[in-house]
Formats: sequence, C-alpha cells, structure tokens
Amino acid sequence: MNPALTKIGDQMSNLTGVRAIMKDIVETLQSGGGQDLINLSAGNPLILPEVEQLWRDATTELLASSEYGEVVCRYGSSQGYGPLITAIAKDFNQRYGLNLTERNILITPGSQTLYFYAANAFGGYASNGELKQIVLPLSPDYTGYGGVCLFPEALHAYKPTLDIDAANHKFKYRPDFSQLSVNENTGCIIFSRPCNPTGNVLTEEEVRKIAALAAPYNVPVLIDSAYAPPFPALNFTEMQPVFGDNIIHCMSLSKAGLPGERIGVAIGDEKLIQVLECFQTNLCIHPSRYGQAIAARAINSGSLVQIAEQVIRPFYQNKFTVLENTLDAAMPKDLPWFLHRGEGAIFAWLWLKDLPMTDWEFYQLLKKVGVIVVPGSTFFPGLKEDWQHKHQCLRISLTGSDEEIALAMQRLAKAVTQVYQPTAVSA
Repeated sequence: MNPALTKIGDQMSNLTGVRAIMKDIVETLQSGGGQDLINLSAGNPLILPEVEQLWRDATTELLASSEYGEVVCRYGSSQGYGPLITAIAKDFNQRYGLNLTERNILITPGSQTLYFYAANAFGGYASNGELKQIVLPLSPDYTGYGGVCLFPEALHAYKPTLDIDAANHKFKYRPDFSQLSVNENTGCIIFSRPCNPTGNVLTEEEVRKIAALAAPYNVPVLIDSAYAPPFPALNFTEMQPVFGDNIIHCMSLSKAGLPGERIGVAIGDEKLIQVLECFQTNLCIHPSRYGQAIAARAINSGSLVQIAEQVIRPFYQNKFTVLENTLDAAMPKDLPWFLHRGEGAIFAWLWLKDLPMTDWEFYQLLKKVGVIVVPGSTFFPGLKEDWQHKHQCLRISLTGSDEEIALAMQRLAKAVTQVYQPTAVSA
C-alpha cells in the first residue's frame, strides 16, 4: 500500500542529514564481507561499567521501594515525575545559586522532543501569516535541528568566523556577531554547548551577548546542554551553565548513561515552560516515569555528578587526546588540515581545507581503507548559502577503543596524503 502523504507527512518520513548517512553505514557494516572496519560514526555513548552499575543500583532501589507501582502502573503529570523535578530544582539551586521552583522545570521524552516542541511553538507561521525564524547562531551545529521544524523554511543558520592556529593545525568556530540578526521576525534561537558535532564551547560572554540580542524581542534562547555540566559534564574546558530570563537551559541524560530511557529536561521562565508543557500534553501526555524515578535517586544521592566528573568526562577526554596526538604524529605538516579544539562532547571535528573532493567522496574512500566517519556537510542545517567549507569537514566519534582510534587516524592520515598528493596545497 502506498498511502497519500500530506506535505508534512512526506517531509517527516524522509531520511535527511546524518540519518541518511547512518542508513548507508548500517548497510556497509552488514555487507562488510569480513573487512576490518573501524566504526567511528556513532553518537551512541559507550557502556561504561561504573555508569551501568549506577543505574543498576538505582533500579534495585526503585524495585524495592513502595513507590514502584505508582511509578510504572499509573499515569503522571504532564510536567514530569515530581521527585525528579524536585531533585533537579534542589541540585541546581544549591549548585548555581538559583531560585528555581517546580514550575521552572519540564521533563520531556528526550531533548530532541523538547526542540520539536520549541521549534513549532515559537517558530513557523504566526497567526498573522508572518514566518517566525528559528535561528542557529553558529553553524555547524546539531543535525537534528534540521528535522524538528514542521516548516523547514523557518530554519536559518549563520556562518561562523574561523579562529585558525595554522602552526598547530588547530581552529575554533566563533559566532559572527557582525552578521547575526535577531528581530521581530525571530521566533527562537537554538545552539548546543558543548557542540555536537564540533566540541566547540561558546564562551559565557558570547552566550550572554546572544541572549541580550534576543531579549528586546522576547525571543527564547534554547541552550542545548546535552554534554554540559553538572551531568554528563562532558566539558574538557572550564565552563558553567548560563541562565537568564529568556534562556531555556535544555539537558539530556542520554550521555549520562540513559539514552534508552529518553529523558530531557527544560529549565526556564515559568511562562516558557508552561507553553512547552501544553505542547507535551497534546503530543504524548507525559514521558516515561521509570527512567525519571531512577534519575531522581542518582541525583539526590550525588552519585550522578560524581560519576560524570570522575568517570565519564576523563574517559572521553582521554579518547580525544589519543586522537589528537595520533593526528599530530601521522598527518603531513605541509597540508592544510585543522582539528577543532576539543572543548567537550564525544566527537572530534576535522577540517580538510581545499580538499580535492567532497566530504561524501572522502567518506567513501575512507570506507575502502576500513574507517567509517560522518561527512560534515550533514551538520549545517539551515545554512542557505553555498559555502565550500561545508564539504571539507568530518565528524569523528570518540566511541572506539584507544587502539581503534589510533589505527583509524593513521589510516585517515595516509588517505589524506594520497588525495592531496596531486595538488600539494599548503595552508
């Protein structure tokens, strides 16, 4: 049967961005024919023994408690599980000197759902027919932002400036405030910090500047903090969450070891939270309560923050160091390759300036030598202009073993040398 889809149905059923790449990767892995493939494409966190034990212990406590039946056998509030909301408010008030109440917090079925709510509550067509833009102030950014809006024409991303350290083959993206525009046609602003895919961390000054641009127009600023402190604390540079009247601090427990439970958290002004809660009520009533119940225990005990800081963060920071050191040793010094500064998250981002082929073609070449990464062009949703840089980057996951990461980077360096050989371009 071939059902007749609506415009939105057709849009939402298409494989776009990195999801189309993942389909190709799955097919490659299934038809590998015994080839030695090192898969550094996944955004799925590794299962660390200490992290798994944390959630096993919390589950054991829940099973033994009198509230188990209430948690799994009854519907709950659309806002989320009360004890988890209370645990987050208490933790953040103590940790960051805030005055949160339960009305400032919403629990969602994963942070992707949260961005879907926000993109369509604040972005898209207003009742007067005007298009409200969803602004991504620094591109590249999380590819999932490209799929959350029911009106793709509302998504608008801005090119960054590039802070290049040519001598050390490093670079960093920064917001281009000379171009960034926020006005009465802006519906909301979204960005990740630390950033998926680049590992970039916007400075507190940059965040506050973006929020200040949005404030006169009552534009909410959603900060995707899926890798930020206090949990999972996957920041490799010093940073603190930024809060404000028009800021919605968005968290996820996926990289803290609960991706299967889909737990997202929004913290912000009561009126903004209420809008998102109403959206959630209509969409799914409320998120699953089992994961929320064990998360409340892990936060209240202090175990989650401890595991994040002492296990999760150093584990991935070491992976980035392995990758960085291997590239520094193996990559040709006279070629224009640049590794984005590793400030957080579970990925590395490599820019191959003047690459003599597209990122998709280089991705295919790497597969032939047994390395799977993700072409970078899938991480520029909403960027309208044709920018050659989009086709010169790769996202490399830090979810392999140290040995796999080192071997993969050696293979990549050899492939880079071969593809640049005819041109011998220098930075």
